[in-house]
Amino acid sequence: MASATGSNTINGTLQNSKTRNGKWQSPDHVKNGIPKEAQQKRKPHYWDKSISQAHPEPPLYTIILTHMGYAIGTLFGYLRDFMRKKGIEKCNAAVERKEQKDFVPLYQDFENFYKRNLYMRIRDNWSHTVCSSPEPYFDMMEKVSDDYNWTFRHTGRVIKNVINMASYNYLGLAVKYDESMKTVKDSLETYGVGVASTRCEMGTLDIHKELEDLMAKFLNVEAVMVFGMGFATNAMNIPVFAGKGCLILSDEMNHTSIVLGARLTGATIRPFKHNNAQSLEKLLREAIIRGQPRTGRAWKKILILVEGIYSMEGSIVILPQIVALKKKYKAYLYIDEAHSIGAVGSNGQGVRDFYGLDPDDIDVYMGTFTKSFAATGGYIGGKKEIVDYVRTQSHSGAYATSMSPVIAAQTIRSLKILMAYGMDLGGWDRVKQLETNIKYFRKRLIEMGFILYGNDNSPIVPVLLYMPAKVAAFARYLLKKKIGVVVVGFPATALAESRARFSISSAHTREMLDTVLEVLDKLGDLVNVKYFPYKKSGRAVPYAEKSSDNEASFDEMSPEPEA
Repeated sequence: MASATGSNTINGTLQNSKTRNGKWQSPDHVKNGIPKEAQQKRKPHYWDKSISQAHPEPPLYTIILTHMGYAIGTLFGYLRDFMRKKGIEKCNAAVERKEQKDFVPLYQDFENFYKRNLYMRIRDNWSHTVCSSPEPYFDMMEKVSDDYNWTFRHTGRVIKNVINMASYNYLGLAVKYDESMKTVKDSLETYGVGVASTRCEMGTLDIHKELEDLMAKFLNVEAVMVFGMGFATNAMNIPVFAGKGCLILSDEMNHTSIVLGARLTGATIRPFKHNNAQSLEKLLREAIIRGQPRTGRAWKKILILVEGIYSMEGSIVILPQIVALKKKYKAYLYIDEAHSIGAVGSNGQGVRDFYGLDPDDIDVYMGTFTKSFAATGGYIGGKKEIVDYVRTQSHSGAYATSMSPVIAAQTIRSLKILMAYGMDLGGWDRVKQLETNIKYFRKRLIEMGFILYGNDNSPIVPVLLYMPAKVAAFARYLLKKKIGVVVVGFPATALAESRARFSISSAHTREMLDTVLEVLDKLGDLVNVKYFPYKKSGRAVPYAEKSSDNEASFDEMSPEPEA
C-alpha cells in the first residue's frame, strides 16, 4: 500500500522503494504488509482491495437547494421566535422565569435555535420506543404528537414485524433466549444482577477475570481490562494516557466519547483531516520541529486517536499508513474499535486483523461490547504493563460500578461463539455472512443510483439525502412500509450531508434485504435521491445467491451518470 509520502508501507513500516545502492526493491515478497509466505497459506480475503474509495459528488443544484432549504428554515425560525416573543404564538421551549431576568441565563437561547425551529419539525423520526429484542424483525410502539412534535404520546398500538436496519446487531447475537444462553441464566442465579461496587474495591469477580483473559486471547494481546460502559471507556481512560505537555492528534470524525476524553486530558489537541495520512504527517512534522507553543520544548508524548470504523461515515481507518507514520515519528496509537471488533477481519478481530498487521503495531486497543457482542461495556487492551497502569489510574475503575456479571456472561458467550470454542457455533459463518450481506446491499444501492459513503466492507451503509425535507420524508415513508432506519442530519453531519444510515447484520436474510431494496428503489424515485442512475427505470433485478460472493471489486462499477 502506498504511503502518503510515496513510500511503501510494509507491516506498518515506511520503506523507500530504492535500496541504498539505488536499486529498486522487488515488491514480490510482500503485498499490503502481508508476507508472501503467509498469503500462500491462506487466501487473501480483504487485503487485495483498496481502502480509499472516492465518492461521486451530487449535482450542483442539490447543494444549492440544500443550503436554500436551511436558509429558508432559518428565516422562518426567526419569524416564529418573534411571534413567540410577542405572544402571538405559544412557546413550548424551555425559557427563563421572569423572576430570574437579572440572572445570568441558564438556557442559551441562540444555541437552541436550531433544535427549536428546525429539528422540531422532523423530531418524530427519532427516539422511537422498541418493545422487543433487536432481531432482524422487531416491534415498535406507535407514537403521535398533538402539538407539532413538541411532545409525544403512545397510542397503545404496536407496529409488528418492522425490518430492523438500524441496530448494531452485526453478528445477529442480540436475540431472544435460546439454549446457548444457559450460562448467562446460570450467572444470574450465581452472582445476581449487579455488583454494587467498583473494580478497585470489592467489584472484581472471577467472571470478570475470565472475560478479560478470553478477550486478551481473542485480540492476541497480553492483557485486557473491561469496563461497564462503552462511552466511559473512552471518556475516562484517554486521560490516563495523556496530560499537560502532551499532544493529541485526533481524526476530525472521531466519536464524541473520544473528543470528551481528549479534552479531559488537558493536553493540546489538533485534529487532522478524516482518514488522511498526509494531513496527519504534516501535523506530526510540525509538532516535532516546533515543539510546544511558546517554550519550544519537545512534547512529552504524541498520541494519535483513531477509530476502526467511523459510525457516521462508514469508512475504515487507513491503519497501515497510520501505523507507519506512528513508527516513523515515534508517536503512540490509540484505536477505538467499537464498530469494527467482531464485524471485520477474516476472524472478526477488527481492523488489525482486516489488514493482517502485527498486534504490537497498536499501543492501546479500545472497543465496546455493545455492537457485535450484543452486550454492554468496553475494554482497554495492550501490553500488560499498560493495562496494569490503567487498573490503578482509571477513573472508571476507581469510581464506576463494575460490569454486571450477567453482562460479562453474555459477552463471554458471544466471544466463544465467535471463537468457536467447544463446538462450532457458527462464529466464522456469521462473519462471512455479514460480509456477503454488505457486498450485496451496497452493490444493489450503487446500481440504483444512490450516493453511498463508506468502505465496501463496512457494515454501516450511509445513503446521502442532502436536503432536510428529504430526511423526514425518507424516514416516514420507510416506517410506513415497516422498515426501521436511522436518519442523520446537521449538526451530527456536515450541513449539506444529511443521510440515512443502514446497519447490516449477518441475521438479515436475502429476502429481507430484497424487500428493503425494492422499497428503496421506489422511494429513491419518489423523493429524487437517485443522483446517478445506471438506467432510467432504476429497477434492478435481484441478484442470485452466488452473485454476492463474486470477488469483483466495486471499483469496476463506474459511478458516472448517464450521458
